[in-house]
Amino acid sequence: MSRKGALLRGAAALAAAAALIGIAAAPAAAKPHRPQHDPGPVVIAHRGASGYLPEHTLEAYQLAVELGADVVEPDLVLTKDGELIARHEPVLDETTDVEDHPEFADRKTTKNIDGKPVTGFFADDFTLAEIKTLRAEERIPDIRPQSAAHDGEFQLVTYDEILDWVATLDEPVITYPEMKHPSYYEDKGMSIEESLADLLDERGLDKRRSPVWIQSFEYESLLTIDELVDNRIGLNIDGQGEIPNATLNEYARTLDTISLNKNRIFPRDADGYLQEPTDIVERAHRRGLDVHVWTFRAENTFLPADFRSSSDPAARGDYLAEFELFYDLGVDAVFSDYPDLAVEAREECRA
Repeated sequence: MSRKGALLRGAAALAAAAALIGIAAAPAAAKPHRPQHDPGPVVIAHRGASGYLPEHTLEAYQLAVELGADVVEPDLVLTKDGELIARHEPVLDETTDVEDHPEFADRKTTKNIDGKPVTGFFADDFTLAEIKTLRAEERIPDIRPQSAAHDGEFQLVTYDEILDWVATLDEPVITYPEMKHPSYYEDKGMSIEESLADLLDERGLDKRRSPVWIQSFEYESLLTIDELVDNRIGLNIDGQGEIPNATLNEYARTLDTISLNKNRIFPRDADGYLQEPTDIVERAHRRGLDVHVWTFRAENTFLPADFRSSSDPAARGDYLAEFELFYDLGVDAVFSDYPDLAVEAREECRA
């Protein structure tokens, strides 16, 4: 049997064992799990079509929709004047040309993010007008030179501008904003939760059925915004390792979604090879939670060792095989830098 076949058989065995001995029994009040997209998982464009164009630009979001994405994901940070802009981090150095602007040289500083000192240019030290003078750059140019060829072409955009664009589309597209580092802003006397809630309220997008889902790595931040809006909310969970049933029970009472690092479902060994899958998808579904998974990329450097095509980190490996593993476990959505490849894999699984 192939390694892939063994992994899939292992997933089935785990599910059967759980059913037989009652290990993952859901709490009595758990709501039934109803997939949001049938058949196949929702395709979320991770930072836009970020495998092809510099991330978090309107052009990357537009391309993502053209490539078949159901959802676009803007990470949100705050400017000095409280505007929500789409950037992966408060620090601008890796994804903009800020260092090429001598007029901003004195803005470089060191601040603490998640308890660690970080040196760079921070979006919250710039007004939106100043941010608009910057241009986006590819974050990993050695891996994605085709995207880096567009460095300097595209403006940075606000979430308000993204919502304006979405409103012009012929087909409905969900936006899935991630509030980045809420506690960082809280320490500065700012509230990214209130900024996002106010914007959604102004646009009438703060309802349960609004085409806006909200995510964060900070659980307390999600509880805060849940008091302000009625949108679907989800917790991002990094790393790998067991998530206890008691923790899942708590999430089922307070969240709609858990959004997992792939390693939470298929752990990797020290050499990067896949190990037997966990039963987290089944246990979450039994509690009525959706399971979203991140991040699917095509290049060898990001793939499990099982699916790499060569030692070239930038070359594409067997990305379809990785998608298939997760699709076969019934995940509800996948984040991908290449939404067209996620759609391709979905079509193959349907066939």
